[in-house]
Amino acid sequence: QVQLVESGGGLVQAGGALRLSCVASLPAFNIYTMAWFRQAPGKERTLVAGISRNTDTYYADSVKGRFTISRDNTKSTVYLQMNNLKPEDTGLYYCAADWRLRIAMDRSSYDYWGQGTQVTVSS
Repeated sequence: QVQLVESGGGLVQAGGALRLSCVASLPAFNIYTMAWFRQAPGKERTLVAGISRNTDTYYADSVKGRFTISRDNTKSTVYLQMNNLKPEDTGLYYCAADWRLRIAMDRSSYDYWGQGTQVTVSS
């Protein structure tokens, strides 16, 4: 059974940092595009960052220069390093996997999802 398990969320002051991890029990993890989505209260779930099997990356404009996505195929894990956090970064962060090569913006393109980890940034 495929599982994506996120960890690393928490409460942090503005300007602080957090590192999210997602361990995936995916066969052939290395071929999957991996992504992090964020859902703020009352808002849609949107793509924050993605990394393809070729390590091409995508970042939402709001997080460019502050967040870094990376992957370790030996550990079947994808990370999201979040620096200089802002209150607007608050939300539930989900890890997602897509077997296709490109980094899709649309959440419906992703085949597997984690349960999410909460990030709260206080001002």
